[in-house]
Amino acid sequence: MSVKQSWLINFPYERPPLTSNQRMHWGQKMTLTRKVRRVAAKESAHIPALGKCRVQLVWLVLDNRRRDVDNVVPTLKAMCDGLVDAGLVPDDTPEYMMKLMPVIHKVDREFGPAKLQLIIEEM
Repeated sequence: MSVKQSWLINFPYERPPLTSNQRMHWGQKMTLTRKVRRVAAKESAHIPALGKCRVQLVWLVLDNRRRDVDNVVPTLKAMCDGLVDAGLVPDDTPEYMMKLMPVIHKVDREFGPAKLQLIIEEM
């Protein structure tokens, strides 16, 4: 039995760049989506091609404000597209990628600034 690997990618965002509640011109949204995809592809370039993977977006926050986890799914979607762009898997369909619901965790301020992380696990 082989050991399954996992990777943690820290993104340069303190908050999700794309959310379900945003209202912006489609061109602006397209530009932002492309940027998130490019960052995800670049940050995951060191990960070898995988037959199938599981991904989860983790948002580490510093306060107790109410946040809706499904509101950050557009950021997860763009990041998953970036993983495909990087060649980790052929597509982000369920055949190749299992996308878990994002999670939000409160951390102490000593931890540093809020951040987004993507956990990628080989399946």
